Amino acid sequence: MGVQGCLKCVKYLLFAFNFVFWICGSAVLGVALWLRFDPNTKDIFSSPDSPSNFLVGVYVLIGAGALMMLIGFLGCCGAIQESQCMLGTFFFCLLVVFAAEVAAGIYSINNKDKIPQEFKEYYSSLYLQYLKDKSDSIKTALIAFHKGLNCCGTGKLSSAFSSLDPGLCPNAKNFLEAVVNPDMDCNSRIDDIFSQRVYIIAAVGIGVGVVMVFGMVFSMLLCCAIRQSRAYI
Repeated sequence: MGVQGCLKCVKYLLFAFNFVFWICGSAVLGVALWLRFDPNTKDIFSSPDSPSNFLVGVYVLIGAGALMMLIGFLGCCGAIQESQCMLGTFFFCLLVVFAAEVAAGIYSINNKDKIPQEFKEYYSSLYLQYLKDKSDSIKTALIAFHKGLNCCGTGKLSSAFSSLDPGLCPNAKNFLEAVVNPDMDCNSRIDDIFSQRVYIIAAVGIGVGVVMVFGMVFSMLLCCAIRQSRAYI
């Protein structure tokens, strides 16, 4: 005899939650793989001077996406089949992800100034190296930065002179535009992006954490209900 009454609603709510969780995991994995292998960004990772936080972040996203898909699968199957084993595994995995999210949040708060600084130092080193040897591989990495961040150069004058190099500064049509446009500075652009996105990322993280807590509570309720229903058979 399966669960009845309100707990049956919990069963289908848990299934719906995990189906959405699985879709979100697929999206996270897809975006992470796209960042890692897209022609516009892969050159940034291939450089030996790439910022470690950037590389680690993308690989963490790949692992998180795959784990979210696994958790979603376990939760869906555990809810529909009323499997205590699957629900218990689902609860444990969700608890691990929740703990990892809290740890990542603490790490991000402690390094909120270090991460954008690493990006700026990496970009500046690439830019200076390109001015010295005009390497095609470095130029490709710079173009990836410029397209992704909609910027060019380390300051107004550097942006202007970069616009004279064909293809290096794709968003500046001419020398004058690069001088006048305040958004062409990549260092300022990096600071703006991190300062603007930090609250959005924090809000999303809190929202995901709350949803995870509800998922763990529902899974335990359903697991206990399954155990009780089988005890009466």
